[in-house]
Amino acid sequence: MPRALVVEDSPEFMMICRHLLEKEGFEVVPAGDGQEAVTQAQKQRPEIAILDLGLPDFDGIEVCRQIRQFTDAYIIMVTGRTDELDKVVGLSVGADDYVTKPFSPRELAARIQAMRRRPRATAQARREAVREYGELRIDLEVREVARAGTVIELTKIEFDLLDLLSSAPRRTFTRPQLLEHVWGDNFFGDDHIIDVHVGNLRRKLGESASAPRHIRTLRGVGYRFEP
Repeated sequence: MPRALVVEDSPEFMMICRHLLEKEGFEVVPAGDGQEAVTQAQKQRPEIAILDLGLPDFDGIEVCRQIRQFTDAYIIMVTGRTDELDKVVGLSVGADDYVTKPFSPRELAARIQAMRRRPRATAQARREAVREYGELRIDLEVREVARAGTVIELTKIEFDLLDLLSSAPRRTFTRPQLLEHVWGDNFFGDDHIIDVHVGNLRRKLGESASAPRHIRTLRGVGYRFEP
């Protein structure tokens, strides 16, 4: 039976949510404050969390931020406020949807059903979003690159180049292929711009054209990534 975490300090609202979720086939895990919510989310690993914004200790936005660090549960934030900023902040820290009190149980049920139809990334897909080659770690989801545990600040073009090259180790990418994938079809200019950005990327990765570690030049052709 899937679990649903309900974080709410109002007994009346807790009862409404419990009745609705049990009818939808969930085992309900209640929590009356933020700290209990984080603890229960870690222990119970719910599929869905109904999260009130106003809580006795720390607010629902902070709860959402904390539990989003270790779970992909669908999160619906609930509040009596109508401030647009609350909605924006709630969604920015990882909430999937947002409802304002008062609302009908039918509306909440519809939102839950709609969320469950949107598939989450599988654990395998999340693992594939991180590429590791020796000391080099490329996280595609957060667009972050680290070498020996130290984060390297890359520009968008530098990251896109590294992403493309590392997606197929030892495959040679020609200059036209690099221009098409990274700069797009509408680019007009000298393809030696690639050399400039590859040079900057190499420098940040701690290597050079004369002493390449990962990015090798094939003269007159393009570049390839060595794992």
